[in-house]
Amino acid sequence: MHLLNLGILAHVDAGKTSLTERLLHTAGVIDELGSVDDGSTTTDSLALERQRGITIKSAVVSFPLDGVTVNLIDTPGHPDFIAEVERVLGVLDGAVLVVSAVEGVQAQTRVLMRTLRRLRIPTLVFVNKIDRRGARDDAVLAQLARRLAVPLVPMGRAAALGTRAARFLPGLGPAALDTLADRDDALLAAYLDGGVPDVRLRAALADQTRRSLVHPVYFGSAVTGAGVPDLIAGIERLLPAAAGDPAGPLSATVFKVERGPAGEKIAYARLFSGTLGVRDRVLFGDGRAAQEGRPEGRVTALSVFERGTDRRQERAGAGRIVKAWGLGGIRIGDALGAPGRAYVHHFAPPTLETVVVPGPGTDRRSLHLALTQLAEQDPLIDVRHDEVRQETSVSLYGEVQKEVIQATLADEYGLDVAFRETTTICVERLTGTAGAVEFNKKDGNPFLATVGLRVEPAPPGTGVGFRLEVELGSMPYAFFKAVEDTVRETLGQGLHGWRIPDCSVTMTHSGYSPRQSHAHQGFDKSMSSTGYDFRGLTPLVLTEALRRAGTRVHEPMHRFRLEAPADTLGALLPVLAGLGAVPQRTGTEGMLAVLEGAVPAAQVHGLEQRLPGLTRGEGELETAFDHYAPVRRGPVPERPRTDHNPLSRKEYLLNVTGRVAG
Repeated sequence: MHLLNLGILAHVDAGKTSLTERLLHTAGVIDELGSVDDGSTTTDSLALERQRGITIKSAVVSFPLDGVTVNLIDTPGHPDFIAEVERVLGVLDGAVLVVSAVEGVQAQTRVLMRTLRRLRIPTLVFVNKIDRRGARDDAVLAQLARRLAVPLVPMGRAAALGTRAARFLPGLGPAALDTLADRDDALLAAYLDGGVPDVRLRAALADQTRRSLVHPVYFGSAVTGAGVPDLIAGIERLLPAAAGDPAGPLSATVFKVERGPAGEKIAYARLFSGTLGVRDRVLFGDGRAAQEGRPEGRVTALSVFERGTDRRQERAGAGRIVKAWGLGGIRIGDALGAPGRAYVHHFAPPTLETVVVPGPGTDRRSLHLALTQLAEQDPLIDVRHDEVRQETSVSLYGEVQKEVIQATLADEYGLDVAFRETTTICVERLTGTAGAVEFNKKDGNPFLATVGLRVEPAPPGTGVGFRLEVELGSMPYAFFKAVEDTVRETLGQGLHGWRIPDCSVTMTHSGYSPRQSHAHQGFDKSMSSTGYDFRGLTPLVLTEALRRAGTRVHEPMHRFRLEAPADTLGALLPVLAGLGAVPQRTGTEGMLAVLEGAVPAAQVHGLEQRLPGLTRGEGELETAFDHYAPVRRGPVPERPRTDHNPLSRKEYLLNVTGRVAG
């Protein structure tokens, strides 16, 4: 039997989890349909998910079709939990994008479809809620074509819209042939020669869907079941089966990590090649690391997903999604065995952060440990601990995520916390090129090390590059490694306290004091260089190079699309200008004005609050992170430092060595 790893994705409240329930019920896996409102759905297993009626964590559940076993992955729809969606994308063979027939295309719908297209993941579209009052079919189809700008193939039409009797009438119309022939010259030639048999048309549909060239569209209702059997048939016939050789070398990717009742780590992994078994010893870790630099662990237990549950199994082969126990140091994004698909970020990083304030009786150490464990399950929660101020901050996508963290700490760890006001996360970028050097035993350098570094700007998105302009054999490799690791750590806080994500750092000078020992005595640390010397000196040299090169603070910018009555444009434009928004395109769609442009992320919430009053409640705003841009308004944002402050040599040396060098 073939395997298919299928993702269900949607904007929040489009009916994604309800569709998951309906699919499981139709396949005979569950006897009764769960309800999101009642908190009884299969995949929303967390207490918090049941209370709030939203999906927070991705969940895997399996069901059989005639010739395919489907591992269905239900993902969150709320944009605050986009990191959960991101991790799932790399393990999918296909996807179903759910759109509401009432609300139509929404902000998250566009973000998800753009990403699915970029990754070439075969995707079906299910227009849900055709039984609801206000449901539309042709209008939503036109909106899908216009707003998503992707080739669509309607698989039929809806009847009795907006009633409990609403149903899906399957059938490929002339539009299907037009869309498919645009991408298949042979099909076009056959059409011009006199017609295309239905079998040929459906074969072309399957081929183009599997290559992510077109996207079939179904209409239905997860609540009544209308259209769901047709969607299931499409899942089975149009989406590709999982590929991979069970006899090949082991290659898997970890996309989720959770902790069991005893605190043990459980890794969810997609096997792309080979076979994984209980008692196997496997290398794991960052797939980019050298083989000898990756840890090894023994799998103590293994589960696979079948018929709505997971069950223990001794071995699992390529194509499977497994739960593995025994890999203590495992992290999300790690490769098991041979490095396979690289784990990359498909969505923007969090642009907000807040300080977590412990409540009465909450131990700070316990809080830090709990937040660290939450960050293991969500790598985009960046936990920063300030030893000086005894404060811990976390990065966020939005206010709902903050509420969920608060509730999780209370429910799972018994910790009462509050939060300070949410602030925007900026970055720093170099404005020039410069270098600095400190020599061993000269000019007040208390460290037994020579380090010279040159910093240069790098294009956004390229990351931090570290190169050597000195001979690798000029000193022990461990000292070079200490410099590189410290450089990357130090760049987490630039001249204004913000991370410097993209730059090139070159080591221009190196030197050390060789191992010294006295007769009949051991190693003399006071006369011999150690890694401590290079770790201690590097922040001073790097910070001085940054100071000479200069940095500029950049704030996150969101692209926006705003639809509002045309006669409100005169009131909107001055407000947008006052918020620092830059309209880049203005147009009209009927009686609506459409504005597109960029706005500082810090101003998005304010714009959302003012929009109803400015547009008589008819304005619709869609925003998503787009890029970082130099801060041009107000004072330069500063972020409190959490390190030993290499910007002040005196303070730094007192913190690191306990003295100030002469």
